[in-house]
Amino acid sequence: MTAEQQPAPAHPEAVLLERALGGWRGMIDSALPSVVFVVVFMLNGRVLQPALIAALGAGVIILIWRLFRRQPLTQVLAGFAGVAISAYVSSRTGEARDFFLWGLIVNVVYGSAFLISLLVRWPLMGVVVGAFTGDPTGWRQEPDLRRVFAAATWVWVFVFGARIVVQVPLYLAGWVGALGTARIIMGWPLFLFGAYVTYRLLRPVFAQKRLAEATAEQDADEGAEETPEAQPDRPDSGHPGQHGAQH
Repeated sequence: MTAEQQPAPAHPEAVLLERALGGWRGMIDSALPSVVFVVVFMLNGRVLQPALIAALGAGVIILIWRLFRRQPLTQVLAGFAGVAISAYVSSRTGEARDFFLWGLIVNVVYGSAFLISLLVRWPLMGVVVGAFTGDPTGWRQEPDLRRVFAAATWVWVFVFGARIVVQVPLYLAGWVGALGTARIIMGWPLFLFGAYVTYRLLRPVFAQKRLAEATAEQDADEGAEETPEAQPDRPDSGHPGQHGAQH
């Protein structure tokens, strides 16, 4: 197969955005049990048990729907596990606000991981994108990539940090309705915002890198084509001498 026939490799920033778009669909699915929980809790006299049952029921429906769509089993189980853990914690404490505690813990963990990666000068977005390209550490040799990955990592520190700053006070105050609304609003919309800003940050750098590599490859091809043209002149230069010797 020639180079022209080979499919072009996927661009890392495009792959990242595609994964994010796939992720936001899952986040919408995951948000539905929270919506059901808040609606049933608020409209049913703030009784916890029916709201938990309704949320788990919504989680089971989403589980079946994901299986019907033949999504990876790990993704399917992970989505339902979040709902199940939230319902279990809330049922054990008897507090409706604790239905959102697991989500807060997850945001703290992710936000801390991104922030720590910046402090140790290993921006986590660089590792993630490097994993997509099959070279998790190669980007560290290029200053431009290090800078843009650091900026992209700060974007996700903001995403997770904003959720914590807004939702933790609501959790501590016990405002279940406001907390559920904030979680929904700051769920997939904020996630999509972070994914799009990350894409816009990475795209110019990778585009410039691909252009430089294509230019270097084109120069190398042109040099290879010019070299054979000069070689046939060398044997011809000896013919007059040889004919003269024969005469």
